[in-house]
Amino acid sequence: MIIFRYLSREVLVSTGAVTAVLLLIITSARLIKYLADAATGKLDAQFVLQVLAFRIPGFLELLLPLGLFLGILLAFGRLYLESEMVVMRACGVSHKRLVLYALGPALLVAALVAATSLFIAPWGVAQAKQIFAQQQARSELELLTPGRFQSQSRGEQVTYAQGLDATDGSLQGVFIAQRNDAGQPVLLYAERAQRQILPQQGRFLVLENGYRYDGNPGEASYSETRFGGYGVRLPEPAAALEIREADAKPTAELWRSDDTKLRTHLHWRLSLPVLAFIVTLIAVPMSRTNPRQGRYSKLIPSIIIYLIYVTLLMATRSAAEDGDLGIWVLWAIHAVFLLLAVNLIFADRFWDAIWHRLPGLPRLQRNGGSA
Repeated sequence: MIIFRYLSREVLVSTGAVTAVLLLIITSARLIKYLADAATGKLDAQFVLQVLAFRIPGFLELLLPLGLFLGILLAFGRLYLESEMVVMRACGVSHKRLVLYALGPALLVAALVAATSLFIAPWGVAQAKQIFAQQQARSELELLTPGRFQSQSRGEQVTYAQGLDATDGSLQGVFIAQRNDAGQPVLLYAERAQRQILPQQGRFLVLENGYRYDGNPGEASYSETRFGGYGVRLPEPAAALEIREADAKPTAELWRSDDTKLRTHLHWRLSLPVLAFIVTLIAVPMSRTNPRQGRYSKLIPSIIIYLIYVTLLMATRSAAEDGDLGIWVLWAIHAVFLLLAVNLIFADRFWDAIWHRLPGLPRLQRNGGSA
């Protein structure tokens, strides 16, 4: 029991560290994208961190198995390098029992992956998509970002606001370029503009203390009209779009559905906890390292195996959603890599002999020669 707690702690600490680093990289890249959307007015700045928090569970459902895989490789690799595994073997801890010990933290990680993929991640994706749907339903003039020219109405109108008064939400120094019903350009400028909702009339952007210019560019015949108040009707915002993406639907809804795409997505969610168990069975024998080979001698081949595994799963998922492959192929890939893991565990001496016969990389000597 002491050895089990020790190994579990080492694996979980390494898993947590690796997952945290990977999550930081993924969230940083996604944060940059959301900040770019906020800068262009597609997303309100106050929702950036909220959307990012909703998307984190979706990242973790794939990062946790990868973190567990790398955590076992790093933790067990260190124990082999420091000859602690030799002491454990001398105390009667066989290679098969080591695999059983590794399944303890794997069970915890698989439970987290199952809860995330089946319940938390779909809820988070649905919340994030709902925010984006509400942002898309806003009126174009409500997307104004002070200090930026913005094109609206498919290029038929350009709007600019010099600033925003935080006290009452009014816009300062508003410029609007559009065309009238005859196709002639119309320029509007106002010192101040404010959105108002008039009963039984709709929503308006009321311009105050400004000018309207009508005429064609290059011609002297144009008119200037000064106004104290000028109302520009705002289109009513569309209703929030219905969330139809499969990754945002609850698992219970997928379970009741007969749609091929939704059924495939259900099997994908169910297969992620299985992925955590199988990569654990692969990682334990792959972590076995000779101290002379170095701690990371099998890290790159192990990562290649993991990438092949996950790439095949994702490619099969896409093909199954399109109806090109059956859902059973997804589980067949799990079965193939499960057989690989069993082979690595019970035929470890054979694979170690093969590994030692592979040519190693030449090492540089201090005098500049090569061995």
